[in-house]
Amino acid sequence: MPTTDIARRVYDHTWKLDPIIRSLLDTDFYKLLMLQMIWGLYPDVDATFSLINRTTSVRLAEEIDESELRAQLDHARSLRFSKKEMIWLAGNTFYGRKQIFEPEFLAWLEDFQLPEYELRKHDGQYELHFAGPWMYTTLWEIPALAIINELRSRSAMRDYGPFTLDVLYARAKAKLWTKVERLKRYPDIRISDFGTRRRHSFLWQRWCVEALKEGIGEAFTGTSNVKLAMDTDLEALGTNAHELPMVLAALADSEAELKQAPYQVLQDWQRYYGGNLLIVLPDTFGTAAFLRGAPNWVAEWTGFRPDSAPPIEGGEKIIEWWRSKGRDPKSKLLIFSDGLDVDAIEETYKHFRGKVRMAFGWGTNLTNDFEDCAPTANPGLTAISLVCKVTSANGRPAVKLADNPAKATGEPEEIARYLKLFGGTDRVRHAVKV
Repeated sequence: MPTTDIARRVYDHTWKLDPIIRSLLDTDFYKLLMLQMIWGLYPDVDATFSLINRTTSVRLAEEIDESELRAQLDHARSLRFSKKEMIWLAGNTFYGRKQIFEPEFLAWLEDFQLPEYELRKHDGQYELHFAGPWMYTTLWEIPALAIINELRSRSAMRDYGPFTLDVLYARAKAKLWTKVERLKRYPDIRISDFGTRRRHSFLWQRWCVEALKEGIGEAFTGTSNVKLAMDTDLEALGTNAHELPMVLAALADSEAELKQAPYQVLQDWQRYYGGNLLIVLPDTFGTAAFLRGAPNWVAEWTGFRPDSAPPIEGGEKIIEWWRSKGRDPKSKLLIFSDGLDVDAIEETYKHFRGKVRMAFGWGTNLTNDFEDCAPTANPGLTAISLVCKVTSANGRPAVKLADNPAKATGEPEEIARYLKLFGGTDRVRHAVKV
């Protein structure tokens, strides 16, 4: 497949040719998996998602034009799933299973529309909220992040001519290919693209996916981006996210229900999915607390995705827990995905090789690493830590503690309440770059 001349395409950008969100499938696969569960089990729950810029030194409202942002958000709201996309979702095999999506769910999805949004400026930042039924607002997370990140990239390159753009992308391609060549030294490594939410652009993510597909062959296992999986004949990958336990915890009517929320999510999940989709995300309220209270049946699950602890440290704690439950870690799977780049992937791979099965979800540092690629310094091309998190459920505040306090979200008094209940054992603050 011939690759797009990205520099020329960027220079010739038109609305018709390159809206930022081209399809409702331009999202992470786990959003659709979670959506089916939310639609089936929690159709009456409301949830608000909110933009959170953890890189507070970057004043987004001064870099991105509000009218352009509204235009892109409004365009995303105009999209519907196409007949071709619905046929692909119904007929494709995901994780070795045909018809992973129920016919009734797909019938509902045909008419899906992203709900309205609230947007305003405050102190140099955008306040962006999506409020309404959970089974609608949940699908705003990925397109909202992709829109803001790409608008920021476009703004940073606005004054670049065709030759400057050509140099920029040539350097970025060479930089990525150097990383690919390093990964080729490990033929049994397993890498997937997790880079949709903070990508430089859709076109650039597609180029990165195609480069990995050619560059590391079977070591590249697929992409979390559903549209790119469909368009490039790759596996669509992804399991579940923090929003599930965050919402169930917010809905809890007692401390006992609150402590049970992370495990209730898993019980709900396995009503819909099995096999390699049985991956535990343990750090929503701290991995130590999760492992301490986990029922024995959790050890039967396929694997864990340690997300906010340093990968080696987090992985070793899970291996130790498996052993305490009489399980052989070599039969289990660890999926690493938090802020990875090649150095961390190599170090983690070498450390755990022979101890456990591994997979790596490569995100922002795959699809948005333009450091030192511009002819002159351009901070607007440096990726930032931008998230869109659930902030309330049925009017109650939602909280994420994480293993890294720098990634915690929620009202301070609620965070304090959750810490009192779950404890802060092993939570260590470290810088969050992406």
